[in-house]
Amino acid sequence: MPAARPTWQGHLRLSLVTCPVALYPATSRTADISFHLINPQTNNRIRMITTDPDTGPIERSSLVKGYEFEKNQYVLFTPDEIDAVKIESTKVIDIERFVDLADIDRLYWNDPYFLVPDGKMAAEAYAVIREAMSKSERVALGRVVLHSRERLVALEPRDRGLVAYTLRSHDEVRSAADFFRDIPDAQPPAAMVEIASKIIEQLEGPFEPEMFRDRYEDALRDLIQSKLKGKAKTITAAEPEDTEVDDLMEMLKQSLQRSSSTARRPAAAKPKAKAPPPKRKPPSEPARRASGGTRRR
Repeated sequence: MPAARPTWQGHLRLSLVTCPVALYPATSRTADISFHLINPQTNNRIRMITTDPDTGPIERSSLVKGYEFEKNQYVLFTPDEIDAVKIESTKVIDIERFVDLADIDRLYWNDPYFLVPDGKMAAEAYAVIREAMSKSERVALGRVVLHSRERLVALEPRDRGLVAYTLRSHDEVRSAADFFRDIPDAQPPAAMVEIASKIIEQLEGPFEPEMFRDRYEDALRDLIQSKLKGKAKTITAAEPEDTEVDDLMEMLKQSLQRSSSTARRPAAAKPKAKAPPPKRKPPSEPARRASGGTRRR
């Protein structure tokens, strides 16, 4: 297993079957570009200092948490008092229900984690739960306390393990009707829809995430390298023009023609010395589920 610290350690329980498990983040942001605030007059990095408006700077370690029950009125809690709040899901993911994947609206899916057995003694019970879940072809729902909040989690088998997705609560998900109700109920001409459908067909393909790089971050890296070399570099992109209603059919026809010629174009004048790239293996069923092939994200 890669060297990583678990986000959570506890037990996974299916009825009377229990095994120790650990949660590890399934994604990483360590490669993201980050900037610091710098004073351009001194080139010193700015430090954020914890300050009391009455007494001045104060050590963060001496602070406590407070809940504002009225304006500027707080009830205070020490770290020990917060830590003393322990419910079952603090240390146990108890599988409460199995549901069909399609029943969970994609708006509710949040962060993915790898749920792995914690120790050699856990492997057999873990395997029993995983295989039973695979046969059910359903998603398991449980709850776990992460970052001082109890969160609903959805578990699904993947390869030899389980993936856990935190799910947003009902109160966190806004109603689509609040945003879409003012959209005109327009019925576009069938001919335009037919052309747009053909364009979509020509752009169909498998989900290959390695093909989609963060172009903004790539541009930032180019800018950083230019600055390190003492060169100024400006990166801009033209704003697209809105399609006028009168031009919509013509733009659709041109789009169809362009996408059709792109689809027929031979493997983009690559040097003959290079072998064609190997065919990519289609994603597994769990992978399609995780990426939204059948229902979400």
